Amino acid sequence: MAPKITVIGTGYLGATHAAAMAELGFEVLGLDISREKIELLSAGRVPMYEPGLEELLGKHVAGIEGSSGRLRFTTSYEEVAEFGDVHFVCVNTPQKHGEYACDMSYVDSAFESLAPHLRRPALVVGKSTVPVGSAARLAARLAEAAPAGPDAELAWNPEFLREGFAVKDTLHPDRIVVGVASERAEKQLREVYAKPLAEGSPFVVTDFPTAELVKTSANSFLATKISFINAMAEVCEAADGDVVKLAEAIGHDERIGKKFLRAGIGFGGGCLPKDIRAFMARAGELGASQALMFLREVDSINMRRRGHMVELTREAVGGSFLGTRVAVLGATFKPDSDDVRDSPALNVAGQIHLQGGQVTVYDPKGMDNARALFPTLGYAPSALEAVRGADAVLHLTEWKEFRELDPAELGEAVAERRILDGRNALDADVWREAGWVYRALGRPRA
Repeated sequence: MAPKITVIGTGYLGATHAAAMAELGFEVLGLDISREKIELLSAGRVPMYEPGLEELLGKHVAGIEGSSGRLRFTTSYEEVAEFGDVHFVCVNTPQKHGEYACDMSYVDSAFESLAPHLRRPALVVGKSTVPVGSAARLAARLAEAAPAGPDAELAWNPEFLREGFAVKDTLHPDRIVVGVASERAEKQLREVYAKPLAEGSPFVVTDFPTAELVKTSANSFLATKISFINAMAEVCEAADGDVVKLAEAIGHDERIGKKFLRAGIGFGGGCLPKDIRAFMARAGELGASQALMFLREVDSINMRRRGHMVELTREAVGGSFLGTRVAVLGATFKPDSDDVRDSPALNVAGQIHLQGGQVTVYDPKGMDNARALFPTLGYAPSALEAVRGADAVLHLTEWKEFRELDPAELGEAVAERRILDGRNALDADVWREAGWVYRALGRPRA
């Protein structure tokens, strides 16, 4: 008989995981302490934008006409414990306020709330990104607090979702990593992931510490690669080189590869920045701080790009933002998402506004979240309206919509045809032919 699945925490990760588990054929019960969120999900709607997720919920949420009925939601830990055989913990692990370290309070709370209700054998599977050593501590606490004792077992199964591709990444993962302490736990997880395994997804079985380190190591490597090419952009500007051509040339080396080599204003979001900082903090606690000192420079390069974009814009408008109008295309930290957490685009917009510029922002999906975070900025319903009367236009999130804009049409609306490409994603020749002054990071002559 197939195990019944529960998902604790129905944010970005949890809602996607719950819907994907239902799609894989399991009976699923999702839990969140937010009644408002549960009501939304129970109606087949999502509190965030993620391509394909709402459609997937509509296929499986109980009570929706034509659905499989395999997916339900609750606020009751008691109901979850009674229902499930395998419990996935998908709660948030934000950065502690004023510190680099990870805030484990949500994870700890989830375990403390679930454990007292586990009266029969169960597998609790952590998916949240946590400091190495957390799983061993939580496994001991689980066995201590659960009436089932050692039969309430822990596994760690880190997530590798990319915002904008989360549904695909869950249903067809490029790898599945499980940290387990028994053959029983491994067997149960092989059953849960039977369909992806049948499609050929690699299944890596390891211990708790290694499973925890995989996610933070992967994010640290990606962050390092992004900051490397952005450091090269700084050198290219000093040496009058072209970082786009440089990236193309080194990307042909299969040892390096082409991905994550587009220089720009850097990374943001709710994962990479806080994960590399938490990794540094944990390494320090373990006495291995020197091993990750390079991540401080990775973080520094990344944050420096935002300030550099502001400086380039100030230079473009004549040395001062006072009395100037600046249009910002993009608010989310990446395309195909409505996530504005630690968004480089909004950070740049906010800095220009604080320095006296009149800033108007447009984003295809992130407007509501941007307004909530930066209510003093101006917002427009379209790219055309955002650039109306602008002295400079900044391209800061690489949405497909922005790559397909008509430079001639926009040129009729602006005060001055100046565009600064903070993502090196626009065709410079096309914009120049339409009479624009085009400038991009790391390309002084482009």
